[in-house]
Amino acid sequence: MQHTACGLDCYDGCSIVYDNDKITGDKLHPITQGALCANINTNILKAPRITTPMINGKKVSIQEALEYVANKINDKTLLWRGSGNVAVMQEVTNLLIDKIGGTITKGSLCDGAGEAGILEGRGVNLTLPLEQIAKSEVVVIWGRDATVTNRHILPFIKNKKIIVIDPIKTKIAKSAHLHIQLAPRSDFYLAILLARFIFMEELYDKEWLNEFSSDYEEYYDFVRTFRIKALLALIDTNLDTIGEMLSILEGKKVVFLVGAGVQRYSIGNEVLRAIDALAALLGLFGKEGCGVSYLGDSKLGFKNPFAIEAKRVSKVDTPFDKFDSVIIQGGNPCESMPNTNEVINRLGKVKDIVYFGLYENETSKRANIIIPAKNFFEKDDIRLTYGHSYISKINKIKECDFGISEYDLTKEIFELKGFDGLKSEEYYLNYWLDQCEKIGDVFLSKAYKEFPYSDGFGKDEDEDFVFLDDHDDDFIERKKLMRPEECKSISKEENYFWLLNGKSNDSLNTQFEKSDKVILHPDLGFCDDEAVLISSKYGEIILRVKNSTDIRRDCVKITANTIGVNKLTPPIISNEGHNACYGEVKVSLSKVLI
Repeated sequence: MQHTACGLDCYDGCSIVYDNDKITGDKLHPITQGALCANINTNILKAPRITTPMINGKKVSIQEALEYVANKINDKTLLWRGSGNVAVMQEVTNLLIDKIGGTITKGSLCDGAGEAGILEGRGVNLTLPLEQIAKSEVVVIWGRDATVTNRHILPFIKNKKIIVIDPIKTKIAKSAHLHIQLAPRSDFYLAILLARFIFMEELYDKEWLNEFSSDYEEYYDFVRTFRIKALLALIDTNLDTIGEMLSILEGKKVVFLVGAGVQRYSIGNEVLRAIDALAALLGLFGKEGCGVSYLGDSKLGFKNPFAIEAKRVSKVDTPFDKFDSVIIQGGNPCESMPNTNEVINRLGKVKDIVYFGLYENETSKRANIIIPAKNFFEKDDIRLTYGHSYISKINKIKECDFGISEYDLTKEIFELKGFDGLKSEEYYLNYWLDQCEKIGDVFLSKAYKEFPYSDGFGKDEDEDFVFLDDHDDDFIERKKLMRPEECKSISKEENYFWLLNGKSNDSLNTQFEKSDKVILHPDLGFCDDEAVLISSKYGEIILRVKNSTDIRRDCVKITANTIGVNKLTPPIISNEGHNACYGEVKVSLSKVLI
């Protein structure tokens, strides 16, 4: 019997027991408690792997492929790394880029705007412990489809009063005490409206605010600049709903569980700041059973041996065509990046594309050098987690006779190019583990706080919480809606719909199962399985219709594992955090005959 952990990109990081070729969950793990998701139970074991190294369509040995790469990479090489596997040894390839004077990426396709907002307000992004979530009385699930992306949190929120804020009537929304099915891109404005009524009804925690954020009255002046009638129209809600939510929150231990989707807009940082402001007004930071849970900074408190000073380009809008060679490591930019038509166009101008990964996809098809990777069952690694503070050792439980690990690839190319300075794999693994606190059989991040922000904010806990005092939203339709005279004529466009790009139960982003469906409200008049052309200013795709009353009439939902979905999404970069803005787009629909 062996113990290991999942390296896939999610909140949970399943703890795994391997015995006689059988995988089960570790029932003793304090977070995952014996449960495994479908990606572990099915997808990771059955997904067809890349097993053969290739150069320009010809089968070669791994050694030949590595020699070819060693000869091609130089200071005009870009490393573009995906985040399908979030274990720490993925970043060892940074050391190779540092040696050749190459380039890496900056920014995020996931959570960068939200984290930027958290840092602006709190000064540091601490993880809210799940044990505090378990002690809450009310849980507000704001844009996080917990049954899909965060299954292991469900036992911790059992028997709580649940409020769900989401344009989709998710599975958990159907059983919630209150579901606010707000308009897309209105999360910031809902938080502003709630704050205004918290002030008006004097629900704010004056004692806490005087100690930790004495300028809170200036925030009242700020939220009063937004007109209530305009906000209600923009959010698509009413005063009764706002009153019901505040009555549920009043005087209770409240936790906000916030998903990454709420901040995938140009104003994404302001969304998290506005949600954090609600928690601050109610005095929820630093107390038992209270707080805001977003994606925590998993590396907080760690010294990273793979951190380098290197040239950087945008991960959201990468200029691939400016490089002679590009190494794609564990990623699929031809499907996962926004505006993928332009991504494919730019990659088509690169002389040498190295694909170093596990599965065939749209990116591997365009690479002229293929190097099979090992998965996390086939190598040693360390798993940090942004959903909690427990650290897991990933232990090799299977042999792989065709792939190579990130460390071994780096080591081989170091030797081929005559570089020095790379330490042993064991050194790096221990470097991370030695920075953890060992408690029994588990490791805990030193950044762990039982009650985050109980002593104050900032890295030294001697600063105040900083409220937002400015708002800059140049998205033209939203600016129009803030004019009182136009509130009654909110966009009546019949054929423009917000694109919602959520996660799927059957996949992890673009890995594993693929979809060809678009989810529409039945009132739009399309039949199930009917072909529909979906268009934006960036591209178009044809999908099959799946009708559902769970979606708003002004939205379409296309999950992240749908072929071609990011041909529709914009290469817009958030105002702060250098994050992708997948949600900042509307699409049109038309019937097609195929």
